[in-house]
Amino acid sequence: MAELRAVVLRADLERLGRYDEHRVRQRLRDGFNPAHTWVIEVGGEFAGCVALRDAEDGRWLEHFYLAPHVQGCGIGSGVLRRLLEQSDRDGVPVRLNVLQGSPARRLYERHGFVLETEDPVDVFMVRAVS
Repeated sequence: MAELRAVVLRADLERLGRYDEHRVRQRLRDGFNPAHTWVIEVGGEFAGCVALRDAEDGRWLEHFYLAPHVQGCGIGSGVLRRLLEQSDRDGVPVRLNVLQGSPARRLYERHGFVLETEDPVDVFMVRAVS
């Protein structure tokens, strides 16, 4: 999972001048909690991961990474839709952050996430209960 994170985030982190070979992997290791994390498989093979963590202000969608060869195939939308449906049933908003300029932001916007705050590196988004 840490290696997938490094691959997926590399271009955006380099563009932002923030890529660090060690730190990109360590941040996942530091925040990894198996109780909140799901492995995504396609055809029986590891294709990604996602975490959904409870917090006081809702749930936080974290560590959502898909291998490049399965991006753009609808898998991310399917996973996200399932997580959001459960959060809606539970009456809980979902928050996340995405890197500035990341194409993943469009995925989140299509699923109802809106800008909450931003800084030069991160965009913080929220999706209210539907």
